[in-house]
Amino acid sequence: MLKYAIIFGLIALVTGALGFSRVSGIAATIAKVCFAIFLILFVILAVIGVFHLAF
Repeated sequence: MLKYAIIFGLIALVTGALGFSRVSGIAATIAKVCFAIFLILFVILAVIGVFHLAF
């Protein structure tokens, strides 16, 4: 997920620099969603890992 967030973030930057505001906005939104999913999964798996080591 992080890979896709970075890719769409770069697409948003490039298209924003070239003046394609609609494409840039869509790519930025997709990047935010991918990063949010990555962050949620990372936190869940980190908590599971900590509890797994504790027992």
